[in-house]
Amino acid sequence: MTTAGSDFVLNRPGALIAALPAVLGFVPEKSLIVVSIGDGELGAVLRVDLSPELTDRVGQLAEVAAAAHPQAAVAVIVDADGAACPVCDEEYRQLCASLCEELSQRDIALWAAHVVDRVAPGGHWHCVDGCGAAGAVDDPSASPLAMAAVLDGRRLYPRRADLQAVIAVDEGADSTELAAALEHRATAREAAHRADPDGSCRRDVENAMAAAARVADGQPLGNAELAALGCALADLQVRDTLYALAVGENAAEAESLWALLARRLPPPWRVEALVLLAFSAYARG
Repeated sequence: MTTAGSDFVLNRPGALIAALPAVLGFVPEKSLIVVSIGDGELGAVLRVDLSPELTDRVGQLAEVAAAAHPQAAVAVIVDADGAACPVCDEEYRQLCASLCEELSQRDIALWAAHVVDRVAPGGHWHCVDGCGAAGAVDDPSASPLAMAAVLDGRRLYPRRADLQAVIAVDEGADSTELAAALEHRATAREAAHRADPDGSCRRDVENAMAAAARVADGQPLGNAELAALGCALADLQVRDTLYALAVGENAAEAESLWALLARRLPPPWRVEALVLLAFSAYARG
């Protein structure tokens, strides 16, 4: 969750739109984005793909937005093809009217709704309801939230597909050999854990931290190391301890390791790596 002052949200739509890549982690396209506002600050930011069925499904979006009990929200529609289309404007108004109704049923006021062609320098936004307000999008790379993300070591992706590729299964890896290594390691770890539960968990945590440092240095991990890490993360005590790496100076290293494991480990072993990666992304904004 990312926060910013209320003036940033209310009075400068161009700045709010420019900040979206830093909040989402990628530059949105063909999207409906709902920015929730609570206590004068940015709250949760939700994004869904634009689709013909979206008007009938905005209740689900409003339900998720209401979980944090925000007082208000701002909607942003990103559509390069439809931003200058009068017919599309009417569709956007219907979409935002449905969203406004669903939000109001949950005591959330829709303060504004904007349409933008692209979230980039030279992009242009205008209000959905024909109020006449319009303007240019600020440079996303100069957004204070983007600068904060860079200083925090977070990578911003030019497209959502690039972000999805971070956790896409590596089809070129030798899954048969890795599966055998996982089976062998699981048996060995079970015996070691029975003999010394605390020591086994401590070693697993230390090994994970060391592996994260090696990955950050560009060193590859062999199947034996991947198997050891996969089995370690299946232990809830180890996994829960490693949540702490989401904050602090080693957060970026740990996140890189979780992403690598998510790509390389087969199901169901990759699930815990995905959980840690998701928590790290949440904790780091």
